Amino acid sequence: MKIAISSPDGKADSEFSGRFGRCEYFILMQTDTDEWEKVKNPARGSRGGSGPQVVQFLANQGVDVIISGRYGPNAYTALQASAVEPYLAQSGTPLDLLGAFREGKLRKAAGPSGPGHHR
Repeated sequence: MKIAISSPDGKADSEFSGRFGRCEYFILMQTDTDEWEKVKNPARGSRGGSGPQVVQFLANQGVDVIISGRYGPNAYTALQASAVEPYLAQSGTPLDLLGAFREGKLRKAAGPSGPGHHR
């Protein structure tokens, strides 16, 4: 399984980013090998629609699960149309959040968890 976690700096031991569509990086972790890589968020500076753009980008990367702090309405709609499952976190490093996910301690998003944002 491949998990994407929103990050401000791409480091697995730094506090994760609560922003989904406009975070700086995503950390992609393979749960079967514990290997990870950082990828720059290509939609970070978009003028609008960053959430759906990020969902498409992550789906193309083979991501199965996303862990972030909040999903706007457009991002959540895009997630529903994809096979990617969104989970919510409030704090922790990506390494902590991976452990929490494995232990079943994270809640799956049941809808948008914040308002949409447009520049």
